Amino acid sequence: MSRTIDIEALCAERGLRITEQRRVIARVLSESEDHPDVEKLHERASAIDSNISIATVYRTVRLFEEAGILERHDFGDGRARYEPAPEAHHDHLIDVESGKVVEFVDPELEQLQRQIAEKLGYRLVDHRMELYGVSLDRERSKD
Repeated sequence: MSRTIDIEALCAERGLRITEQRRVIARVLSESEDHPDVEKLHERASAIDSNISIATVYRTVRLFEEAGILERHDFGDGRARYEPAPEAHHDHLIDVESGKVVEFVDPELEQLQRQIAEKLGYRLVDHRMELYGVSLDRERSKD
Protein backbone atom coordinates (compact mmCIF):
# COMPACT_ATOMS: atom_id res chain seq x y z
CA MET A 1 0.00 0.00 0.00
CA SER A 2 1.69 3.14 -1.09
CA ARG A 3 0.75 6.19 0.88
CA THR A 4 1.94 9.71 1.17
CA ILE A 5 0.93 11.44 4.36
CA ASP A 6 2.20 14.95 4.92
CA ILE A 7 3.45 14.72 8.49
CA GLU A 8 4.60 18.33 8.49
CA ALA A 9 1.03 19.45 7.67
CA LEU A 10 -0.33 17.21 10.45
CA CYS A 11 2.10 18.87 12.89
CA ALA A 12 0.77 22.29 11.89
CA GLU A 13 -2.83 21.08 12.26
CA ARG A 14 -2.09 19.84 15.77
CA GLY A 15 -0.22 22.98 16.79
CA LEU A 16 3.21 21.37 17.13
CA ARG A 17 6.18 23.66 16.79
CA ILE A 18 8.15 22.50 13.77
CA THR A 19 11.90 23.10 13.95
CA GLU A 20 14.10 22.56 10.91
CA GLN A 21 15.29 19.20 12.29
CA ARG A 22 11.72 18.07 12.97
CA ARG A 23 10.84 19.17 9.43
CA VAL A 24 13.58 16.89 8.04
CA ILE A 25 12.44 13.95 10.20
CA ALA A 26 8.81 14.58 9.19
CA ARG A 27 9.80 14.60 5.53
CA VAL A 28 11.79 11.36 5.88
CA LEU A 29 8.80 9.69 7.59
CA SER A 30 6.37 11.02 4.97
CA GLU A 31 8.50 9.63 2.16
CA SER A 32 9.17 6.23 3.78
CA GLU A 33 7.71 3.28 1.92
CA ASP A 34 8.68 0.94 4.74
CA HIS A 35 8.18 0.92 8.52
CA PRO A 36 11.54 2.25 9.72
CA ASP A 37 12.92 2.03 13.24
CA VAL A 38 14.62 4.99 14.94
CA GLU A 39 18.08 3.94 13.76
CA LYS A 40 16.94 3.80 10.13
CA LEU A 41 15.17 7.16 10.52
CA HIS A 42 18.34 8.67 11.97
CA GLU A 43 20.41 7.28 9.11
CA ARG A 44 18.06 8.81 6.53
CA ALA A 45 17.58 12.15 8.34
CA SER A 46 21.28 12.66 9.08
CA ALA A 47 22.04 12.08 5.39
CA ILE A 48 20.00 15.27 4.81
CA ASP A 49 21.16 17.18 7.91
CA SER A 50 24.26 15.80 9.62
CA ASN A 51 23.47 17.80 12.79
CA ILE A 52 20.46 15.61 13.62
CA SER A 53 21.34 13.37 16.56
CA ILE A 54 19.79 10.01 17.39
CA ALA A 55 18.41 11.63 20.58
CA THR A 56 16.60 14.23 18.46
CA VAL A 57 15.05 11.46 16.38
CA TYR A 58 13.92 9.60 19.52
CA ARG A 59 12.37 12.78 21.00
CA THR A 60 10.67 13.70 17.71
CA VAL A 61 9.24 10.23 17.17
CA ARG A 62 7.87 10.22 20.73
CA LEU A 63 6.34 13.68 20.20
CA PHE A 64 4.74 12.63 16.88
CA GLU A 65 3.43 9.42 18.45
CA GLU A 66 1.90 11.28 21.42
CA ALA A 67 0.24 13.71 18.98
CA GLY A 68 -1.35 10.79 17.10
CA ILE A 69 0.69 11.49 13.97
CA LEU A 70 2.76 8.31 14.08
CA GLU A 71 1.79 4.76 14.90
CA ARG A 72 4.30 2.52 16.67
CA HIS A 73 4.53 -1.20 15.88
CA ASP A 74 6.41 -4.06 17.47
CA PHE A 75 6.69 -6.75 14.83
CA GLY A 76 8.59 -9.16 17.09
CA ASP A 77 12.09 -8.20 15.98
CA GLY A 78 12.85 -6.24 19.16
CA ARG A 79 12.72 -2.84 17.45
CA ALA A 80 9.89 -0.33 17.54
CA ARG A 81 8.95 0.46 13.96
CA TYR A 82 6.92 3.47 12.81
CA GLU A 83 4.49 4.54 10.14
CA PRO A 84 2.33 7.63 9.72
CA ALA A 85 -0.98 7.05 11.51
CA PRO A 86 -3.09 5.60 8.71
CA GLU A 87 -6.13 7.40 7.41
CA ALA A 88 -7.72 4.06 6.59
CA HIS A 89 -7.43 0.75 8.41
CA HIS A 90 -5.00 -1.87 7.13
CA ASP A 91 -3.32 -5.00 8.45
CA HIS A 92 0.28 -6.19 8.21
CA LEU A 93 2.08 -9.30 6.98
CA ILE A 94 5.66 -9.47 8.23
CA ASP A 95 8.32 -11.54 6.44
CA VAL A 96 10.16 -13.08 9.39
CA GLU A 97 13.32 -13.64 7.36
CA SER A 98 13.76 -10.26 5.67
CA GLY A 99 11.75 -8.04 8.02
CA LYS A 100 9.75 -6.68 5.08
CA VAL A 101 6.28 -5.45 6.06
CA VAL A 102 3.42 -5.83 3.59
CA GLU A 103 0.26 -3.80 4.20
CA PHE A 104 -3.05 -5.27 3.08
CA VAL A 105 -6.81 -4.89 3.35
CA ASP A 106 -9.14 -7.85 2.97
CA PRO A 107 -12.90 -7.07 3.15
CA GLU A 108 -13.79 -10.74 3.78
CA LEU A 109 -11.39 -10.87 6.72
CA GLU A 110 -12.79 -7.61 8.11
CA GLN A 111 -16.34 -9.02 7.92
CA LEU A 112 -15.25 -12.28 9.57
CA GLN A 113 -13.67 -10.35 12.46
CA ARG A 114 -16.92 -8.41 13.00
CA GLN A 115 -18.89 -11.66 12.94
CA ILE A 116 -16.58 -13.28 15.49
CA ALA A 117 -16.91 -10.30 17.83
CA GLU A 118 -20.72 -10.37 17.50
CA LYS A 119 -20.83 -14.15 18.09
CA LEU A 120 -18.92 -13.52 21.32
CA GLY A 121 -21.34 -10.73 22.28
CA TYR A 122 -19.31 -7.68 21.24
CA ARG A 123 -19.39 -4.90 18.69
CA LEU A 124 -15.93 -4.57 17.19
CA VAL A 125 -14.62 -1.00 17.56
CA ASP A 126 -10.99 -1.52 16.53
CA HIS A 127 -8.41 -4.20 15.95
CA ARG A 128 -4.86 -4.76 14.84
CA MET A 129 -3.80 -7.80 12.89
CA GLU A 130 -0.25 -8.90 12.21
CA LEU A 131 0.52 -12.03 10.25
CA TYR A 132 4.04 -13.51 10.23
CA GLY A 133 5.34 -15.63 7.39
CA VAL A 134 8.16 -16.70 5.11
CA SER A 135 8.23 -16.08 1.37
CA LEU A 136 6.99 -19.08 -0.60
CA ASP A 137 9.39 -18.14 -3.41
CA ARG A 138 12.37 -18.21 -1.03
CA GLU A 139 11.15 -21.47 0.49
CA ARG A 140 10.83 -23.13 -2.94
CA SER A 141 14.34 -22.01 -3.95
CA LYS A 142 15.78 -23.85 -0.91
CA ASP A 143 14.44 -27.19 -2.21
